[in-house]
This record gives sequence, structure tokens and C-alpha cells, in this order.
Amino acid sequence: MKNKPHILVVDDDREIRDLVQRFLRKHDYRITTAGEGQEMRKVLQSGHFDLIVLDLMLPGEDGLSLCRWVRSTSSLPVIMLTAMADDTDRIIGLEMGADDYLPKPFNPRELLARIRAVLRRVETEGPNRYTATQRILLFEGWRLNTARRELFRPDGNLVPLTSGEFDLLLALAERPRRVLTRDQLLDLTRGREAIPFDRSIDVQVSRLRRKIEDDPAEPARIKTVRGGGYLFSPTVIDA
Repeated sequence: MKNKPHILVVDDDREIRDLVQRFLRKHDYRITTAGEGQEMRKVLQSGHFDLIVLDLMLPGEDGLSLCRWVRSTSSLPVIMLTAMADDTDRIIGLEMGADDYLPKPFNPRELLARIRAVLRRVETEGPNRYTATQRILLFEGWRLNTARRELFRPDGNLVPLTSGEFDLLLALAERPRRVLTRDQLLDLTRGREAIPFDRSIDVQVSRLRRKIEDDPAEPARIKTVRGGGYLFSPTVIDA
């Protein structure tokens, strides 16, 4: 039993908790549940877990705040459950450090596939997945530090980036002058394919452009390729 991955499911809907618990147990996972944030914090202190399935809308402390807290204290992977229409909240969840998200209502088999994909990625990347080998990527005077996850302007000023923005810029800068589709960018940054109506990459590109483009309305560094995806145009030097 101890060798089975241990999943914490946090949702204030008892029916969803029970459904997920029964389904995942049938697929050889150990499951613990919590109905709100305070209970989640207590449960996390009492045992070892491999992944959290965390609902966005919770009574009291919401899922975004709890995800931020988890990411500030550990590298424990988080899959967020969100309402279908909440594009902004899903994107913010990713920027808070969530590893993936799944819109409600969801098929338990889809949740199982997401859990397996995240756990495989975590196993591959190891316990230090939020750190990286020291690399400096240079483009047009800009400096991207992969280990410290920092971006500096040509004048030396630090550009504040969210976790999602950094991951997106790194994926683009490591593959300059190549057209990357939305599916490819989601796979590179989140380890999965896009779901229908998934706009998270588009919104994050828009936010990133505001920080690195001279004119975000006429982007020269992150170009849109009609029918294709996005292309990072600068020459990148691995210093």
C-alpha cells in the first residue's frame, strides 16, 4: 500500500470527492480527501503526498491562495479543478505554480490521464524540477537566467515574470526561429495537449509581449504565425 502514489483531493463537494476517491482507488492510488483549506493544511502536515488535486472555488481560502502557499513551501505537484468559463482563473492558477488544470465538469478518466502525465514528468525532472542548470540565454541585449528564473532588460533592469510567463519565454527562447503550435507550447510548458477552447497560451503570450516587446501591438520578438502558432524571432546565444 505504501508504494502506491498518495493523492490529496481537495474539494468542498462531497459527491465529487467520493467519486474521485472511488475511481482513483480502483487504479491503485492511495487517496486522502479534504473539504477546505484549513483541513488541507492539517492533512499535509500529517503525511507524505505525491500530488494534490485542488478545486479553485473553496469556502474560505480559495484554491489560488492555497496553490501559492503549496508552491512557496514545496515542489509538490498540483492539478487545479476550475469552472469551464474561468479562463483568467485557470491562467492565474498556472502562474501561481499549478502543474496543470482540468475544467469542470470533467471525466474521471481525463483526471487520471492528467495525474499520470504530471507524475511521469515529476519523476523525469526529479525533486529539483523548479531549479535548473545555470544557463544564460542572450537575445538582443536581453539576458535570461535559467537557474535563477530571471529576465534582465538590455539596461540591466530585472523584468518581473510569473512562473507561467518564464516557462513560456524559456520554451520559445530555446527554440528560436521555429514555429511552435499552441499544443507544442502547452506540451513544453505543462506536459499536455490543449483542450478545446483552451486560450491559456494566447493570454500568456499577450502578457509576455507587454513585458518584452517595444510595441506589444506590433510584436517583433514573439510573432504570430497565422494558422500555425508562435515564433521567437531573435537570434539566441547560449552564453
